[in-house]
Amino acid sequence: MAYTVTAVVAAVAVVALELLWLRTGLLRRRSFWVAYAICLLFQVLVDGWLTKRSAAIVRYDPDEITGWRVPWDIPVEDYVYGFALVTLTLLLWERRRLADLRERASVRSAR
Repeated sequence: MAYTVTAVVAAVAVVALELLWLRTGLLRRRSFWVAYAICLLFQVLVDGWLTKRSAAIVRYDPDEITGWRVPWDIPVEDYVYGFALVTLTLLLWERRRLADLRERASVRSAR
């Protein structure tokens, strides 16, 4: 269950990072969830092809995952890990964007 634990810890850590430190508000925006749904669509297409049991390109040790697979034999852990990966990337990107906006505003006010 190492992959399961790692994926869940990563997802919880990313959400905690947003709520406790970054505070970008990204997780409350509809645009984030629409973008994530688009990423999820492509994750299903690619992951489904890579992990299908009939001709798997990527194989998982059964002792490292829960064994729950939805749709097309995709391990549920892949969705949790994917959420953490995509969300962390977007949160850091948004944090940088907000910092740039604050910096530009301070430069303008100093003139």
